[in-house]
Amino acid sequence: YFVSISGYHIGEAGAAAVTELALTLANGFHYVEAYRSRKMDVNAFVRNFSFFFSNGMDPEYGVMGRVARRIWAIAMRDMYKAGERAQKFKYHIQSSGRSLHAQEFTYNDYRTVLQAQYAIQDAANSLHTNSRDEAFGTPTEDTVRDAVAIQLILSKEYGWLQNENPLQGSHVTNWLTDSVEEEILKIFEEMNRRGGVLGSLEVNYQRNRIQEESMIYEHKKHSGELPIIGVNTFEEGADNSLSIEEFDIDVTRSDEVERMMVIERNKSFKETHAKEAEEGLEKLKRVAREGGNLFEVMMDIVQYCTVGQVTQALFETGGKFRRNM
Repeated sequence: YFVSISGYHIGEAGAAAVTELALTLANGFHYVEAYRSRKMDVNAFVRNFSFFFSNGMDPEYGVMGRVARRIWAIAMRDMYKAGERAQKFKYHIQSSGRSLHAQEFTYNDYRTVLQAQYAIQDAANSLHTNSRDEAFGTPTEDTVRDAVAIQLILSKEYGWLQNENPLQGSHVTNWLTDSVEEEILKIFEEMNRRGGVLGSLEVNYQRNRIQEESMIYEHKKHSGELPIIGVNTFEEGADNSLSIEEFDIDVTRSDEVERMMVIERNKSFKETHAKEAEEGLEKLKRVAREGGNLFEVMMDIVQYCTVGQVTQALFETGGKFRRNM
């Protein structure tokens, strides 16, 4: 699948379920138009598109897959006259990193179970379950094993999920499906009035929407209006915030020797490839100014440029985003 259209980062940045799905689908359709503008046959490339979503705790996450599949299939069939294979929508779910909390971090496993159940009930093509300690560090081997066990137990032991789409036809599922689809189509209309995906980017529509929903979420979390068990509701004592030093558990951390090894390796790499890097970065800037194929240049120059150098060169050419407040 040579094109992976991700919405996970949109959800992790603070977007609600409907916005995450709408913006991701909009990006998917934009890719379709980009390929078609190069005279490519929809049936030749759409079959190799895949999508990637976050799954949180809100009820809308329970119908993301079926809403996405319905919108995509209808659009492919009616707008693009694509065949059956291109109408099929393939997507991956990862449980929400944003829903993990350092406070009472063992509770994170229970949240992940429910998010994984959402995904399997909605017939996701693949699934990633987060480890409970990702709220404050890189997972340990033990917590990764437990995260994998969540998937295995749900898929192999839990009888409800032995039936594909067990909630298919239920009133709440049908209502949510129709409601979420309607909201997504409204967002499509708002973006269309702004000139589509690129036009909306120019006026910061996507970023503003994500940031506003993120601020609402954080406000409700801190006020307690959105109950999160062990964080702002049913807390253990007046202050249950934890520092890493207080954890009586294994925490994955790089020591000073490892950090200095990486720093020295990076420094040595820059010194060794200084001349090639300077030429490559100038080429990158020139191609960026001319609107050329940046990906082709980057595939070449990463052999002697660091990610930091490439990023800085693009910042110097195109500037850094700053939201107007």
